[in-house]
Amino acid sequence: MRELTETEGLPGFEDRVYNVMKREISSHTNELETDNLGSIVGKVGSGKNKVLLAGHLDEVGFIVSAITKQGFLRIKPLGGWWGHVLLSQRVKVLTKSRDLTGIVGSKAPHVLPPEERKKVLPIDKMFVDIGASSREEAESFGVSVGDPVATVCPFEPLANEKLLLSRTWDNRAGCYIALKVLEKLKGESLPNTLYSGATVQEEVGLRGAETLANKIAPQIAFATDVGVAGDIPGMNQEESGLKLGDGPIIYLMDRSMIPHRKLRDFVMETAKQNDIPYQVDIMSGGGTDAGKFHVAHDGVPTLAVSVPARYIHSHVSVVHHDDLDNAVKLLCEVIKKLDDNMVQKITGLE
Repeated sequence: MRELTETEGLPGFEDRVYNVMKREISSHTNELETDNLGSIVGKVGSGKNKVLLAGHLDEVGFIVSAITKQGFLRIKPLGGWWGHVLLSQRVKVLTKSRDLTGIVGSKAPHVLPPEERKKVLPIDKMFVDIGASSREEAESFGVSVGDPVATVCPFEPLANEKLLLSRTWDNRAGCYIALKVLEKLKGESLPNTLYSGATVQEEVGLRGAETLANKIAPQIAFATDVGVAGDIPGMNQEESGLKLGDGPIIYLMDRSMIPHRKLRDFVMETAKQNDIPYQVDIMSGGGTDAGKFHVAHDGVPTLAVSVPARYIHSHVSVVHHDDLDNAVKLLCEVIKKLDDNMVQKITGLE
């Protein structure tokens, strides 16, 4: 968990976390598949029908868009951000030669007029201070336009050690789940062939999901991700009824997909049969890789199985260990039951 969540991997710049994922997948199987963008899965089993299970490697962050004459960096977002969570936060600029600490600059409250205090500063008005006094000095540090900029926050269990803090649970949680499922099923006599791993560039358009699904051509697919927990002050049931510790999430709909009903019902029934807690949710403001998996080729029955997380798309996020464990348990039980007859029952028109 620590290495997965602390290793950087911005959209289009997933190399570092890709190498961690590749090493971990390789510890469970020698059969790896990749697409040409950097998505990666491990293969176990030898059944006729293929099951794809994937989180996404990339995290939200920024890209350097300009260097000012004074040596400050302008940035553009990679993924969705809300300006309120950014000012005065530490960041890491990943140059080709070394990593540089930076700070998203902000004005002191002493000089803020009342009308400015009420506004959210647009990201294109923000700047990153790396301690340079000129463009030339910044460039001498190794910075170039196009360098990725990552958040900074170490992995840490909170006082309740089942609550886990990190900067990148969206979506290293999905990567962790995919790895644990691969680990637990590698010695099983599966009735199918499982491809389990992670995609790239989800945060900027589900791009790796499209290429990976076309590469693998699965009969059934699962996306593993995070959802917005609603168990904090200021949230209401209409925004989110999800709670940390109440089980993984089965999405009934999101912006990118309405799940295949037979697969959805099969997964929910499997959870009930195995006393695995789960939550259901409708997410109107976001999507997952399932949005691309399900429209690959002539259509793939797909479901998103996620875990609730607090504070995503910021420098910090919190998940519950039990939700991760129960997501792994549920997906393992489901995959073990996906034999030829069950796949035909799900995909058939009867």
